[in-house]
Amino acid sequence: MKTNYLLAISGNDIFSGGGLYADLATFQRHHLHSFLAVTCLTAMSDSGFEIFPTNENIFKKQLDSLRNVSFSAIKLGLLPNVEIADQALNFIKKYSHIPIILDPVLVCKEKHDTEVSALREELLKFFPYVTLITPNLVEAELLSQKKIQTLDDMKEVAYSLYQLGAKNIVIKGGNRFDKEFAIDLFYDGRNFKTLKSPVLDSNNIGAGCTFASSIASYLSLRTPIIEAVSQSKEFVYQAIQNSDEYGVKQAYD
Repeated sequence: MKTNYLLAISGNDIFSGGGLYADLATFQRHHLHSFLAVTCLTAMSDSGFEIFPTNENIFKKQLDSLRNVSFSAIKLGLLPNVEIADQALNFIKKYSHIPIILDPVLVCKEKHDTEVSALREELLKFFPYVTLITPNLVEAELLSQKKIQTLDDMKEVAYSLYQLGAKNIVIKGGNRFDKEFAIDLFYDGRNFKTLKSPVLDSNNIGAGCTFASSIASYLSLRTPIIEAVSQSKEFVYQAIQNSDEYGVKQAYD
């Protein structure tokens, strides 16, 4: 029986609710074996949340160490700078035959516009090589350079991202448009599908990471993509229901 090996290329979350912790916990929850390449470390200080990118040479050695593993799917999370993103891109180009999920965590969105622009341009290069992208509203706006104020705007932006080369898109809308429901939008270049789940009054640190890594898990098991997205939204709903004050997902049935 073939073992499904999944790879997370993602960053550390010092509070262990998101990032690589969410990825590995999600893979394990789907009974899959996981590998990891760490893109950065994080810390909380008096000045706020700080991100420390992995040394480029060390990151490259991580990826080189994994070049002979037969992965069933890859999940890309926080890519803290252009240099790390470029190495990740070169790595995934060799895996066009497997599902690859890009969660475009635009960590530079609070920094200078030139940093945002550089990372945006780098992330756009991933689009032809990945199976699905899962931006939230802010990330979708930055990637498309369009504003989202309505569900129709979400559709227009999803179409724009498709035109930019993305094969499949899920825009995570949260509860911006409906305070009672978290609304996401899936688009595959042909059809739109709206996904809803009740909003929970709970800390949801790492929900986006969990969502993307759950989709990668289902796709590695050959689940059709829309089913993988729908089942992952339910998986995240259950995970949030069972998370603690740091967003750490507890075991649930």
